[in-house]
Parts: sequence; C-alpha cells; structure tokens
Amino acid sequence: MSASDEDLERLAEAAGIAVRWEDAMGQSHIVSPDVLRRMLAEFGLDADTPAGVAESLAYLARVERSQPSPLRTAEQGQAFELPWPGNEAEMPFRIEFEGTGQGCDGIARRSASGAFVVPGIDRPGYHTLLIGEGSCTIAVAPRRCFTVCDALHRNDVRIWALGAQLYSLRRESAAIQSGFGDFTALGSLAERAAQQGAAAVAVSPVHAMFSADPWRYSPYAPSSRLFLNVLCIDPAAMFGTQALAAVSARGLDRELSRLESLDLIDWPAAAQAKLGILRALFDDFPRNVDAKAYEDFQAFQRQGGAPLEAHARFEAIHAWRVAETGLRAGWRHWPEAFQSATSAEVDRFAQHHRREVTFHAFLQWLAARGLAGAQSAARAAGMPIGLISDLAVGTDPSGSHAWTRQEEVLARLSPGAPPDIFNPKGQAWGLTAFSPRALRARGYRAFIELLRASLAHAGGVRIDHALGLARMWLVPEGASPAEGAYVSYPFQDLMRLIALESWRYRAIVVGENLGTVPEGFNARIEDAGMLGMNVLWFTREGHGAGAPFRQPQHWSPCALATTTTHDLPTVAGWWQGTDIRWRERLGLLAEHSNGAAEMDARIQDRARLWQDLGLAGLAAANAPVPDRAPVASILGFLAATPAPLMLVPLEDLLALEEQPNLPGTVDAHPNWRRRLPVSVESLFSRPDVADRAAVLDRARRAP
Repeated sequence: MSASDEDLERLAEAAGIAVRWEDAMGQSHIVSPDVLRRMLAEFGLDADTPAGVAESLAYLARVERSQPSPLRTAEQGQAFELPWPGNEAEMPFRIEFEGTGQGCDGIARRSASGAFVVPGIDRPGYHTLLIGEGSCTIAVAPRRCFTVCDALHRNDVRIWALGAQLYSLRRESAAIQSGFGDFTALGSLAERAAQQGAAAVAVSPVHAMFSADPWRYSPYAPSSRLFLNVLCIDPAAMFGTQALAAVSARGLDRELSRLESLDLIDWPAAAQAKLGILRALFDDFPRNVDAKAYEDFQAFQRQGGAPLEAHARFEAIHAWRVAETGLRAGWRHWPEAFQSATSAEVDRFAQHHRREVTFHAFLQWLAARGLAGAQSAARAAGMPIGLISDLAVGTDPSGSHAWTRQEEVLARLSPGAPPDIFNPKGQAWGLTAFSPRALRARGYRAFIELLRASLAHAGGVRIDHALGLARMWLVPEGASPAEGAYVSYPFQDLMRLIALESWRYRAIVVGENLGTVPEGFNARIEDAGMLGMNVLWFTREGHGAGAPFRQPQHWSPCALATTTTHDLPTVAGWWQGTDIRWRERLGLLAEHSNGAAEMDARIQDRARLWQDLGLAGLAAANAPVPDRAPVASILGFLAATPAPLMLVPLEDLLALEEQPNLPGTVDAHPNWRRRLPVSVESLFSRPDVADRAAVLDRARRAP
C-alpha cells in the first residue's frame, strides 16, 4: 500500500468510514479507494489528491478541537466529561433546569484526559450548562427507555399487538370509500382489536409522501418523516355531509366505487380522487368550520412553524412544476433559483401563491387530527399502548426533507445493506441518510425532531433499521449495493436521546435489528430498554435447511416476537413456498440456486417446524405434515414465548399467502398495493380469525 493510500484510509477512518468490514459469512473486505473518495466528497472532504487528503485531515483535527457540539448527552445521575480548552484545574458552572426557572451551581474539575468532569444531574431533560464564557445544552436521559412494563405498571408483562399496513384496511361503514385505508379505519381496527385483548396496533409508516406524484407510494421512501401522508385523511371525519357533497359536486361517486372494488390499489387514480375532495373542502375553508376548529388550525400552523411552512412550500412548488412541465422529478431538477428552500425566489413564490401553500398546511392539520383521533380511539378502547408508529430509515432524496435540510443529509449516499445470505446482491434503498458530523454540529436537532414527530400521536415507535443508530451501510449514488462502506454514528448519544424522548412521551421503543448486526449491539439496546425483534423464520438453533426452530421458552424476554415482517413471507406463504415462486419468476434467487432446490429446503424446514410445534405441545405427535399452514398453532408457539410483546401481522391473522413487499422489486411485484379481503368491522366475526385471536389472548394472559 502506498503512502497516499494510507493517508486516504486515515482520512476515511477520521471521518467515520470503516475501511475494512466483515460480511454475514465472516469474510473480510476492504473498501476500494474510489468508493472512499466518492464518500468523502459527499462528506465535504477533498480526497482527490494527496494534498487534498492532507488538508482534509488537518481540517478534521481543527474542527474536533474548536467546534464542540452545542448539545451533549448524559445519563441521569452520572458524572460526564466536557471537553474544554485551557489549563484551569477547575471551573464554576451553573445548570439551568429546563422549563422550571430553577437551577443549581457546582464546580467542574479537570480530569486526566484534559476534559472537565461535571457532577451527575438527577433531573432528566434538556438543561442549559453555563460555564466560563460558554454554554451548551445537556440532554440528561433516564438509564433506559420507557418499557411495556412501565406502560402496564407491572412486571412480567406478556401482551400482543396487531401489525397493520394502513393502506390495506377496508371499512364497511365509511361515508366515503376511497380505495385504500385511512386514519378512521385505523381507529376502528384498534377499537375492535382491543375488544379481543390486543394492547397495541403497530402501523406501517404514515410519513408525508408526494401529493403531486402519487406514483411514489412506498411508505418507506417518504418525502418527509416530519409530516404525515395526507392521503390517509378521512374527509368525512371533519366535514361530514359537506364531504359527501364535495364527492357529488366533483362527480366522483362512480370512481370511488370502482376504486373500492379493487384488490390492488390504483394509487394515481385514488390519490387524484381523494385530493379532489380535499381541494373542494378547502375552497370553502374556513367558512365551512366553526370558530373553534379554525382557531385549532391557526394554532397548528403556529406550532408547526418554519418546518411546516417549508414542507407546504415544497408541496406547492412541486405541484406547480408538475403542472407546468409534466415532469414529476423532485427539487434537484427544478430551476436553480428554486433549489434552495431559503431562496428569495421561493419566498416570492410563497407570497404569490399563499392560498396554495396554506392548502398543504390545511392537509397536514387534517392528517394530524386524524392520526390523533385513531390513537385516542385506541386508548379509549382500553389499549395500554395504542398505536406503535414506524419511523422509516430515510427519505427520498428528491423530497421535502432533503430540500429543506440539505446540510444535514447525505443525499448522494443511500442507506442499504451489504450482500448477505438473504440478499446476495446487497441492497441500496435509494434514500437519504443523516450526516453524522452535521448531527453533532447542530446539536442533534434533526434527530430529536424525528423522534417527536413519530411519538406525537402514538404509544410507541418502531425504528426501522435500528442498526443504523450505530453504523449505516452507505452506497454512493449510481454504485452497486456491494460498493459501499459502513459509516459510524454517535450511538450512545442517539440512544440517550431516544430514552429521554421515550419517557417524555411515555412510549415504548422497538428497534428493528435484523441484518448484519454489529458486535455487542443487541446487548446494548437490551440494556437501554429498547426491544429488539425476533422473527420466527430466523429464530433457530443453527443454520441450513432443517435446523430446529428455537423452542418458545428459550426466546429472548428482551425482544418483540413476531412471525414475519412486511419484507418477508407470511406464515401461509412460507408454508406454500409462495415467496420462492415469486423470487424464481423475477430472477431474485441466490446465485447457483434454483426454485426446485429452494422448495426442497423449504419442505425440510416445514417438516422441522411441524415437529417443533409438536415438541411444544401445539401439534399432534407423529401426525403427518399438513398441506395447509397450521397458523393457529404457529401463533400459539410465539404466544408462549417470554417476549413482553408479540406482534401479529394482519396477513397472518387472516392466513393470507401474499406478503406486502418483495425486496428487490418495484413494479414487478405489487408492493404496497394489496388490500385485505375483509373489512375491519367484520374481521373478528370470521370464526377462524376469532379462534386465532382467542389463542393469542389466552396464551399471553397465562402466567
């Protein structure tokens, strides 16, 4: 290795990029110099020449010394270090407690490392530390997150929850049927699930999408995670008969009936119809609401502040560009004057199109009211947790968040996953990721905003790809998924902020820890009170076809237990090999494999699971393997685990074969389009569904 390559690697490591990594099979890899240079360029660091590398190294060293983060985290009651220039042995300080007008004084003493040691603070919160001529925020966090036991006020809790793809829900009693599920359907589902003993409903992401581009409908590729998907609004929830009148005035009765009859959602047509209804209602706003509702809208605007205004401006400009050009491309393809959210041209547009900008704020208001109503319905029905929101791992790089926070995101480095056993080609999800350096430099503002947006109307949050809290596999734009590298993130700080916000909202936290897990990661989230995820298909004693499934009593008491996820086969689909047939048809099987070989392995796995159900007392001994999936027995198997929370996807409660999403596909598989075959009102009226729910409730209530 040349001296210049060594310096390049030193720079990469200093920037938090791992030059070497180990895959799921234990093989070591070295990131190529070209990939390192491309990633460093996105970090704003010159690495094209030896001189550029040397200058970037010097810059990072300077920044470390002279620009400490404006926010530091600490654990409740534990002393913490504060890097501080100078040679003073000690320094007086004052802590001003958040929101109280009170404070305390003390003396910080210099440690052997050169930093001041500040005594522990017993009060959680975002406090202000005044020391010398400087100040910073100290986020003091409880030692662990709010847990299921905290929510139910007792130990040894074993509850169950439904998992729902919101768009898939049907509602018989809807005043307006729009061809996909809405927040009112979610509230209705929660009420009925609560009657069966469910403690929560985990819902697919409801982040803001692109109202001017309904062809983008993956809930995991949103425009912004700070705001909500306005298509989930039920217009009748606020406007009642006025909404029905808007349907008639727009001549949408027949179209809505057609959309509702479909098994697969026609997103462009359904979005056009829904937005048409909402536009008609806004045309009469605020004349069509009472004074209290209008005051609520104005308060919502004030509380939303600059972020809400910026998102509404994005939506208005995007709609204008689509109407003018017919091109749905996002902000990176707009005229240069519009590519900065703070430009004078954007300000002029917003003033000249104030009513249009207000329309998009109006939609966010209705969406927030709808989601809040669903959570209120869940809690009123007796759910101790209610909704568990889903925080997607990133946003579409052409969307609202990337436009408004360009200095905070790495828009040309996509999160993904390196090649592994289940995805041999690796994954690049085409999203943005936060810049770890920008997170620190800006006092973690962006991360705290995300947590608060996700918890505002929920009793819990599932953090998608929680492995990214420690390290993220990032892939340069246009590169193959294998041509990426791991980038480290400030794990301890992020976990403390999660714990602090979790307690402030009294909300549980689930971390999706599936994939290539960093060493020690699971132990650290367990210690922090974050539930991991144990999925039936992966919770086995060994690898390879026929490996035993772990018996219920040996599952972790510190992780959620579930049959599957939105990206994996359902119980019925796994049993029948539906996922294998899809992947064979679309060329998604691993190299040197074929459908027949995978089906042979699945048959072995199926026989093994049947045998393990028998060992658990949930299947007749020596009975032949059934042709159809024994869904109730499999749910009972998971219900018998010590997991404090068991999550049952609606697809498994209904024994459906098709999964919501097939990774590696866009249009070839109907991702994010399938609707349930029954309404939320009739769901538990089906004998098979009622029997499965009864199995869950009995097993989870057992001592």
